[in-house]
Amino acid sequence: MRVGRAVWLVAIGTLLVVLVACEGSVQGSGKIAMAELKDKEGRSVGNAHFSEDEDSVSILVNVLQGIEPGEHGIHVHEKGNISPDFKAAGEHFSPAKAKHGFENPKGPHAGDLKNIKVVEDGTATYRTTTDRVALSEGKAAILDKDGSSLIIHAKADDYETDPDGKSSDPVAAGVIEGS
Repeated sequence: MRVGRAVWLVAIGTLLVVLVACEGSVQGSGKIAMAELKDKEGRSVGNAHFSEDEDSVSILVNVLQGIEPGEHGIHVHEKGNISPDFKAAGEHFSPAKAKHGFENPKGPHAGDLKNIKVVEDGTATYRTTTDRVALSEGKAAILDKDGSSLIIHAKADDYETDPDGKSSDPVAAGVIEGS
């Protein structure tokens, strides 16, 4: 009976340690945001989740349907408006007025991200982390008064050509909204 009680106490103690650790990590995390991605006809094609910690913003994008297979440029754009045809989202988010592209000596834009790869069935799961944007306050905040959008383009980004990496027209976009 004492062995059973000891095992039970160890289990409860371990559970308490795990709960305290989880509580600390939740309190240590920063803001979160999300975007519903829509095509030009307004149909939902996926979603994006943003979470901020002390040094960076993690982005998780799930494309559920409707985008051609292959690599596509994906960028944070400067305005939180995607109507009527995604042009209202403006240019790539670049508060420091950098040039476009990871391979551009005067770049990249703060909103430049690595390409997203859509598989044959038109879906994708994309994860990246960036330290060039923030969800909280500051010059790099994408949740500012005019907001920001996440846009997926028709073609792959070449990571060099200003202003858009030759990624072509947008095929899906969503307004990034904080919670």
